[in-house]
Amino acid sequence: MSRKFRVSKNKVLQPNFKISFLLPKYWLTWIGVFILYSISWLPYRLQLGLGRLVGRLLYKIGGSRKKAAETNLKLCFPDMSAGERDRILIENFKNTGIALFETGMGWWWPDWRAKRKVKVVGLEHIKSAQQQGHGVLLLAMHYLTIEFCCRGIGYSNPMVVFYRPHNNELMEYFQFRGRGRSNKYMLGKRDIKGMIKALHEGETCVYLPDQDYGRNRSLFVPFFNVPDAASTTGTLIFARQPNVKSHMVIPTRNDDGSGYTIEIMPALENYPTDNDQNDVIRINQELEKAIMRKPEQYMWLHRRFKTRPNKSDPSLYK
Repeated sequence: MSRKFRVSKNKVLQPNFKISFLLPKYWLTWIGVFILYSISWLPYRLQLGLGRLVGRLLYKIGGSRKKAAETNLKLCFPDMSAGERDRILIENFKNTGIALFETGMGWWWPDWRAKRKVKVVGLEHIKSAQQQGHGVLLLAMHYLTIEFCCRGIGYSNPMVVFYRPHNNELMEYFQFRGRGRSNKYMLGKRDIKGMIKALHEGETCVYLPDQDYGRNRSLFVPFFNVPDAASTTGTLIFARQPNVKSHMVIPTRNDDGSGYTIEIMPALENYPTDNDQNDVIRINQELEKAIMRKPEQYMWLHRRFKTRPNKSDPSLYK
């Protein structure tokens, strides 16, 4: 956990405003925040359109993120035509542009405006598990809509989430407040004991097992068509706690521009088992099914396969 924050009962306490935030080194951050805040008050569909324009510009600029996304799509879908992969890539950048403005919506929209854009399906699965005395582990993936949907689901069922503080302290001041709206509290990204405690208390907790978190607590198992993707076993630490039910949660933006649908799936049956490898493979397969609902909305821009089975193995991104 970052040393910038005081910790009490495993909860990250809200950072306070500092006079130093007015110093010149933060002026560009203030300008960016002001622009994002101002845009957040525009009509929703206009923001979608502006986001697509920004995404097209990012696609034209290219850079390392575009190369990473191209590589990921080639690795995951080798049998897909180049034309179809290019279509997904372009749409993915448009959705990335929209995600920028969804950050402003999630941080600053008033409750009445945010609530009417979100529909939660399958909430009864959480309620049923909690009524039976279970903690609920929601397994999510890095859909580009996650910044807004994390706030949206909180109105129906406030959650406990892992949290990575922003390196820029002023951005952290705004980010913490924005992400904490409508949910219970946030835990430092390494506060495993805090997450376990919350599950034992019957809370709904969110964990995202779809990224490459390095060699520590990982197995190299298939993910899409990559046979040896570094895949976290951290999920099992939480899923194997007594009286915990594990559910996939899938947050997507509706194609008709009406808002967002967050679907909570029934609890995974016969999970977890006593076989780590089979369990990690199972979660990867569940992630694949979820991602393929709207692959253009998934965060392909990160280097999902950066960790190789052997340190001497060449990078897949060169």
